[in-house]
Amino acid sequence: MASAFSNRLPGKKPMNEKKGLSEPRESGGNRFRRVRTSLNRKGFSNIEIREERNSIVLEGILDAWHEKIEAGYAAARRGYKGVVNDIEVEGIEEPPLPLPGYTDGLLEGKYFDAVVIGGGIIGTAIARELTRTNLSVALLEKEDDVAMHASSRNDGMIHPGFAPSPGSVKAGCNVRGNEMYTEVCRDLDVPIKRTGSLVLFHNSCMALLVPFFKRRCRQNGVRGARYLTRSEVFAREPYVSAEQHGAFFLPTTGQLSPYRMTLAYAENAVTNGAAVFLRTGVSGFEMDGDSHIRGVKTNRGTLKAGIVVNAAGVWSDVIAGLAGDRFFSIHGRKGVDALLDTYTQSYQSTVSAFFRLSHLTSKTKGGGVVPTVEGNLLVGPTAFETADREDYSTSEEDIDELLSRFSVNTKISRKDIITYFAGIRACTYEEDFIVEASERVNNLVHAAGIQSPGVASAPAIAEDVAALCKEIGERDIKRIEPNPRFDPKRKGPVQMKLLKDDDRALLIRKNPSYGRIVCRCEEISEGEIRDVLRAPLPIYTLDGIKRRTRAGMGRCQGGFCTPRVMEILHEETGEKLTEITKKGMGSNLLYRPTKDGTEEPE
Repeated sequence: MASAFSNRLPGKKPMNEKKGLSEPRESGGNRFRRVRTSLNRKGFSNIEIREERNSIVLEGILDAWHEKIEAGYAAARRGYKGVVNDIEVEGIEEPPLPLPGYTDGLLEGKYFDAVVIGGGIIGTAIARELTRTNLSVALLEKEDDVAMHASSRNDGMIHPGFAPSPGSVKAGCNVRGNEMYTEVCRDLDVPIKRTGSLVLFHNSCMALLVPFFKRRCRQNGVRGARYLTRSEVFAREPYVSAEQHGAFFLPTTGQLSPYRMTLAYAENAVTNGAAVFLRTGVSGFEMDGDSHIRGVKTNRGTLKAGIVVNAAGVWSDVIAGLAGDRFFSIHGRKGVDALLDTYTQSYQSTVSAFFRLSHLTSKTKGGGVVPTVEGNLLVGPTAFETADREDYSTSEEDIDELLSRFSVNTKISRKDIITYFAGIRACTYEEDFIVEASERVNNLVHAAGIQSPGVASAPAIAEDVAALCKEIGERDIKRIEPNPRFDPKRKGPVQMKLLKDDDRALLIRKNPSYGRIVCRCEEISEGEIRDVLRAPLPIYTLDGIKRRTRAGMGRCQGGFCTPRVMEILHEETGEKLTEITKKGMGSNLLYRPTKDGTEEPE
């Protein structure tokens, strides 16, 4: 979906002038008839439709989840701002927005100029960007840590911007964000690799597509792309499939750790004055009429807000609805990835995937084999629609589909896999980002529908949202000025195994805890774990330590190090061992002591 922010930022082309989006304000009758005709052709004549403001609303009952999704797409791109899909599916009850069980009243009556809802990479990037100004900033995250959902459940790829449709918000944010990451990662001390990516061809005739690919690159502003012959591909990737017949090479493609990037954004935001409230979910809003948010209701009290930013990921349509501004629906698209052992890092250095003509019309890019910054290879993701927006289960069918992707590289096999994981993309039916000020609520900004390439686009989205907040703040709150104490720099935690021997020995002499290895697989020391537990952002869970240090991410998946990590967490925070969880409420590892006379440490 096109973004209205383009009408409100200097130098941006108005939404209604963008190619392919020339009719969002056409007469309701024409677009209404087009939706009706499209639904009828797809066999959904029983679905009722109505207009609500500038969106089309679908209502009725269908037999299967995939039918609901098909109906949503049948109604999309017919001239409306968005599709609100309220179709019910027989036998499926969509889970509601889950809220934390903590109720301490901490936020009751507090005020912040800007309140950001959502602690993923988009929300934390926005919070950090807002701290460049004199706005007081709060970030609310319902989980026990930031990066708990999509931002820790993707391949960390910084897409080059080749795939999105020219003129879309996705394309613009993707290319700008990709270019910004070199400086962002340098400032925030987050490792980045410009691996490049290979779009592999199945036969020599597919080289005829190269002029069209180059044209797409010119349209989107992607630089440096070129054709590689079959021999040039083998020279770069000797273990690539013998079925390849050349490739389109995109050198600006990069890799980073998405959860480390999110953590870096959050920590730098806190250092620059933002307040991050974990275990804090939004349940509603206090409104002045229909057009202004006065307060944000949470499980920890109601806080007052000058500006509210909706960066709630898969729940962003629900948050919009709580404010009376639901003009789009989010549907979850699950993707499963396989993570391979670190010894596979010598098998491939470039993101690689075969191109298929179906990708031209597909809503996904098909997945492939991806080298991570940590040294693993990652295979995936898959893509299928799910009714449960937080269902991260995997199945044998997922694994079978992933195994078909292994053919890209002749050296990898199923025995190399150390774990699987799933993530849920936040998709709109218009298949574009929503980055705009609300047309209905005058102090609400949406950063919604941010699916792939969301990681690549985060710095650009944060810039655009901050500009919108500045405009609202100037109008309603105060004169917006630069924060004179803003520091863009952040020093990341020590990584002992990456240090030279002399530097490692010096650190151990100064602090012997750096010499005590806790995680054998990843060579993580006690000192590194204690460091992250003393960082600006609190850690409540084992997975929180895992995301920051990689303790538990190796071949044994925490089988050796978990007891000692729990002890260190207890020693640093005072949390009882029986209260320590893996990932949050309900995931406790210990119930009670099992030996007579054994008392849990206090």
